[in-house]
Amino acid sequence: MFIDRFMTIPTDILETLKPTPYDEIRDQVRDADLLLCSATDSGSRAIRWATKSLWSHIAIAVRLKEIDRVIVLECVEKIGVRAVPLSLFISRTSGGIHPYPGKILLARHRAIEGVVERTGASPIAAMNAFAFDRLGHRFSMREVVKIGLRILVGRFDIAMPRILGADDEYICSEYVARCYQAAGVTPHWDQLGFIAPADFANDPDVQPVAQIQTR
Repeated sequence: MFIDRFMTIPTDILETLKPTPYDEIRDQVRDADLLLCSATDSGSRAIRWATKSLWSHIAIAVRLKEIDRVIVLECVEKIGVRAVPLSLFISRTSGGIHPYPGKILLARHRAIEGVVERTGASPIAAMNAFAFDRLGHRFSMREVVKIGLRILVGRFDIAMPRILGADDEYICSEYVARCYQAAGVTPHWDQLGFIAPADFANDPDVQPVAQIQTR
C-alpha cells in the first residue's frame, strides 16, 4: 500500500493496513514514535465521542538500547503518567482489560528529523527528560474533573476556557504534545476544545508506519 507522507492519516487506515506481529515490528520502532489507539472500552469511547474521531488514545515510544527494551510513555486516567513495555501496552489497557479491546497504529512525526536537520542535534534527549520527569504524577480529583470538562468542551468545537486549560495534569494527547514541544516541535491542531489524539492523526507531518497486532 502506498501512503503519501504529506497526507493526513486516512480514516480507513486500520482497515487497509494489515496488522503486523509484535516480533516483526519491534525493531522498527524509533524514539519519539507515536502509538495511536482506537479502543472500545468505556473511557476510550468517551474520547472518541468528544473528538468525533476514530482515535481514543496516544502515547510515545522510547528505546532503551542499553537493556534492549522498547518502552511506552503515556498518561492514563487514574494513574497519571506511566511507563510500560510495548509488549504489555499492546496486550492490555491501563485498566487491565485483556486482550487489548481495539487496534493500535505505529506512526512517526517527520518534524523530529527536521529538528536534527536544522540544528545538527537530536531533540530526543530534551523530549525524554521532560517525559520521564513526569513519571508517577498522580491526579487529584480536581484535576480529573478539569480533564473531564475539557473532554466535554471538545465535543462542541469551541475554544477552551482558560480556567480549564492543562497545567501539570493532562489527558494523553496533551502529555504527548508537551513532550514534543520540549523537543522543539509544535503539533498542529485546530485550537478548538483540547489537543486530541485525532489532531496528531490529522497532522500532515505524521506518517503511518504499521498497524501493530494486538494480543
